Amino acid sequence: MSGIPPSAAPVPGAPRKLLRRQYFPGMARVLDWLLPNSLLGRLSVVMIFGVLVTQLAGGLIWAAQLRTKSEAETRIAAQHLAHSASGAIRYFMSLPSNYRPIMIQQLREMGGTRFFVNANTALVPIQPIARNSLADIAVESAEEALKSDLPFLPEFRLAFAWPDNLPVSDDGLKIGDLPDSWVQHILLIKPNPAPVLVIQTQIESGKWLYLAALMPNPYFLDSSNPLSLDRVVLQGLSLAAILLLSILVVRWTTRPLAALSDAAEAFGKGETVPELPETGSREFVKTARAFSGMRERIKRYLEDRERLFVSISHDLRTPITRLKLRTELLDDDDLRTEFHDDLDELDMMVKGALQSVKDSDIHENRTEVRLDALVARMIRDASMAGHEVAFEPSGVSVMAKPLALKRAIGNLFDNALFYGQKVEIAIRQSQAVNGDMVEIEIRDHGPGVPEEAMESLFQPYLRLEHGRNLNSGGMGLGLGISRNIVQAHGGELLLRNHPQGGLIATIILPAR
Repeated sequence: MSGIPPSAAPVPGAPRKLLRRQYFPGMARVLDWLLPNSLLGRLSVVMIFGVLVTQLAGGLIWAAQLRTKSEAETRIAAQHLAHSASGAIRYFMSLPSNYRPIMIQQLREMGGTRFFVNANTALVPIQPIARNSLADIAVESAEEALKSDLPFLPEFRLAFAWPDNLPVSDDGLKIGDLPDSWVQHILLIKPNPAPVLVIQTQIESGKWLYLAALMPNPYFLDSSNPLSLDRVVLQGLSLAAILLLSILVVRWTTRPLAALSDAAEAFGKGETVPELPETGSREFVKTARAFSGMRERIKRYLEDRERLFVSISHDLRTPITRLKLRTELLDDDDLRTEFHDDLDELDMMVKGALQSVKDSDIHENRTEVRLDALVARMIRDASMAGHEVAFEPSGVSVMAKPLALKRAIGNLFDNALFYGQKVEIAIRQSQAVNGDMVEIEIRDHGPGVPEEAMESLFQPYLRLEHGRNLNSGGMGLGLGISRNIVQAHGGELLLRNHPQGGLIATIILPAR
């Protein structure tokens, strides 16, 4: 059985991403670090990686086939060249030794044959080319063919050498010292030299025959190179064309998704969203229609809920007023007082509900808000009332709904003034994964909040004991209203205690 405990077993239909993060956290972190955040970037990276892997695998297979083909062709060509050399060696061996120089001279004056031939009295030292597998195969095949054709000769010395400074005789004479007519039809010396196969064998005591020739394909050493310039350019052009087309297709496919994402984000912030164009792929058209329908249903639901809530809250004030009047007719003073307290609390809750709807649903357009000016006006009013507020201008601005943002900051500022003797306000910019953010930090020097009660502060009509003692006129709705406004702006409201005492409320908003 699997080593996964029953409680951690994958649930059918669970998102693969969650399973991957659960059982392969290291791989998930690496992928998140390597891949871009956008869908366009991730699909582009995957497409590029797939094309590169395909090109690499295809290139490796093609290089292996090319090398196999080149080795086979080189082996056959070397054998044919060796058989021709065997015939030439037999011919010169059949001549008397004093006729060999005369025949060699006549061949040179005629323009030569397939081989450049020379007769020497000793072995000529040759500087071979750098080690190459195809050259080794050619030398090995040619030597085997020569030994098979001429088994009576004691030894053969074969090597590939570059024609530059190639010696042709035991007295140090080089190819470059010979007339061009002797070698121009046999060897390739310029402008692009080709390697020369030099064959030397001792046909008699003190008599060495020297043969130099080109392979049937003079540049056979380059035939197995998969990275030649023309092939690299061709592969690069094809790869660039494929990648360009892939990125264009991915961009064309993901552009409607970006429009849908922007529309959803704007709708979540309460902004006016234009209708999504029903163009593109069939899946996107269906998604756009479903989003439009969902948006209309949510708008109708919110409007109906708001009208119903306002109507109920408003209508409750009439019976509450009647009950207060009837309470005055009670003869029992204690009972009348209890009724008054209950009705006052009920009236306060109705007023709070109306105020909550009014403050949370402020219909206005976003504009650039200078936070220093907004906060300065609040500080001016607080200073006139005798409160101490510390603030350093920051010059930071945000795109927000001015009245709504003022209400959110004002609620937190009022709480800080009620529960602390001194208030400190700081505004700063910060960097985040999703862009630049603005932090508005408000700290009071009050008693703070117990950690276990921190999350419950946003619940409506909930007030802690010290809050009721210090501010009896509050209703416990300010923090909830502030958080709703901040979240509608795409931000977050965080609360935490300061190590030296007091509560810190931090509003985090996107800069743009």
